[in-house]
Amino acid sequence: MLNEQLINPDSIVIIGGSNDIKKPGGKIVKNILDGNYKGRLSVVNPKEKEVQGIESFSSVATIPKTDLAILAISAKYCLETITVLAKEKGTKAFIIISAGFSETNDLGSNLEEEIVKVVNSVGGCLIGPNCIGVLNKNYNGVFTLPIPKFHAKGCDLISSSGATAVFLMEAGISLGVKFANVYSIGNGAQTCVEDVLEYMDINYNKETDSAIKLLYLESISNPKKLLKHAASLINKGARIAAIKAGSTADGSRAATSHTGAIASSDVTVRALFKKAGIVYCTSREELLSVASVFNYKKVNGKNIAIITHAGGSAVMLADELSKGGLKVPSIGGADADKLESFLYPGSSVSNPIDFLATGTAEQLGIIIDYCEHKFDFIDAMVVVFGSPGLFDVENVYNVLSVKLDVCKKPIFPVLPSVINARKEIQTFLDKGNINFPDEVLLGKALSQVYKTPIPTESKVILPSIENQKIRSIIENANDGYLTPEITSLLMESAGISIVKEIVESSKEELLSKVTSISFPLVMKVVGPLHKSDVQGVLLNIKNIEEVRVNFDKLMKINGATGVMVQPMLSGLELFVGVKKEPSFNHTILCGLGGIYIEVLNDVAAGLSPISKQEAEKMITSLRGYNLIKGTRGKEGVNETFFVEIIQRLSALVEVAPEIIEMDINPLLGTEKHITAVDVRVRIEK
Repeated sequence: MLNEQLINPDSIVIIGGSNDIKKPGGKIVKNILDGNYKGRLSVVNPKEKEVQGIESFSSVATIPKTDLAILAISAKYCLETITVLAKEKGTKAFIIISAGFSETNDLGSNLEEEIVKVVNSVGGCLIGPNCIGVLNKNYNGVFTLPIPKFHAKGCDLISSSGATAVFLMEAGISLGVKFANVYSIGNGAQTCVEDVLEYMDINYNKETDSAIKLLYLESISNPKKLLKHAASLINKGARIAAIKAGSTADGSRAATSHTGAIASSDVTVRALFKKAGIVYCTSREELLSVASVFNYKKVNGKNIAIITHAGGSAVMLADELSKGGLKVPSIGGADADKLESFLYPGSSVSNPIDFLATGTAEQLGIIIDYCEHKFDFIDAMVVVFGSPGLFDVENVYNVLSVKLDVCKKPIFPVLPSVINARKEIQTFLDKGNINFPDEVLLGKALSQVYKTPIPTESKVILPSIENQKIRSIIENANDGYLTPEITSLLMESAGISIVKEIVESSKEELLSKVTSISFPLVMKVVGPLHKSDVQGVLLNIKNIEEVRVNFDKLMKINGATGVMVQPMLSGLELFVGVKKEPSFNHTILCGLGGIYIEVLNDVAAGLSPISKQEAEKMITSLRGYNLIKGTRGKEGVNETFFVEIIQRLSALVEVAPEIIEMDINPLLGTEKHITAVDVRVRIEK
């Protein structure tokens, strides 16, 4: 947990401070001095009597007691130095900018662990190692540039990567994005991104603190903590956007089920973010675009008016908004005709509202007023206005700046002429505004913000299932895939209907039992993981003789251990699955089943426990939802049953966390029933 000594230290010592401002130890001293730090600043450098006008001590043993120590020395000296500071100098806050720890080798990792033990022994706080430091209103504790001017209502930035934090600040400043507190976590040896977010949540003051939090994560050490405090902050009025780097599907290559192949780390992270209400971003540009959207008034609907003098930009923006689920509705009627009378001939008000390259500041003001007061169905406006370099556009940007303040509906400015209108854009930014130089990035950011749900309620009511019976099944089973017989018992205990089946490795035994199932039948090979891939699924088996012949055919498949026989049911093929990522709750997936799960990859994911509302949104978000709903005279699927199965699956993994992978594919669904046909469950105790 962050402490007061880190946030607002009365005294700071720079270990390795230097007169050479091209070195980290020198630059960090300069940055703190340039930031007019009000406390006592001292330096430890045995080679200097004075560093940049500050007294330099020969060793850490000779300095006075100090709240915060910033270390810019070789990794091998850090443990000894921190031990003296913690045990003898009362130091309880440490920032290690030095590299050479767990990011390098086992020796560095062991050194890092020993340092954490020392810091923990005095109840201290450690940021780093391998970081750029901390920026806040009290001191500029970084060795890098730029150092943005502190704005209490600017963005709080928490980053695993120091370089990424620098790149974000550089790009953000050029857009007009302002920053408040910046934390570069580095290796996160003791304090990780989630810990900083926890501190911000516990100490959140809506009146004085930034409501915008930007996160760059390279790992999620504690998903439950991230979920808890992100959701809490958002419920208090904050808004959070984040990048999670390293969430690729590479780790799923060896997965042994459809679910395993689909549910990569990225799917799980997206499910976590959705549950917390965090806007998921994939790049620095996207993160800053979302941050910029956060800085403007909130969009409370999906109908957007595009106001422009650049037709091509308007078309690209309209496309992006439409793809993201927002709308650019047609504008017409008497008010539209009246608006058109104020514009030059050839202008269009149908939306996009194109008032031509010759459009004036006055006309822009009139258009905005009509969207604000006359067109009630419009929820927000985007103004795209650049310059061909023929005339000064400052008047246009002045009008736009005024309208941003006075209009109740949000307005998003796209000012793409960063060379032709550089001076005018800078004047616009100096007034406290933010620019979106690319309309497509804005469209994507608006869509991402709009689609991100509010945090899920922390208390989720799940269906009642046979907990004791399930625990008994799991505890008596071996690791790996459960047998079909045990799998059927598990499904029944969870209240999930499963098709009657017979599994035998003996032809005679199978033939003696198969008459208990009505023809036609389905015969499947038991053993190979993906039955269809090895031609191990045979449909429409009409009589005993076909069973006899096809048994031999299936048993010849490489890896076959038996044959499964089921009644041949009809219905829409659906899919549900489970994947367990380390330290996360289970990811629950749903979609269309059969071969479509691989061909279309149309799945929705949620993080267990799944509420009824979450399950409903998962189903309706599918691209193939119209098939589930029923289309072109074809019967659909009972969505209430589908929702219940998703929730029952969630209840099952809450009772049996040992389930690490599960596949129900297909579920056959109609308006009257949904039945599991093929189920695979893998456990790991």
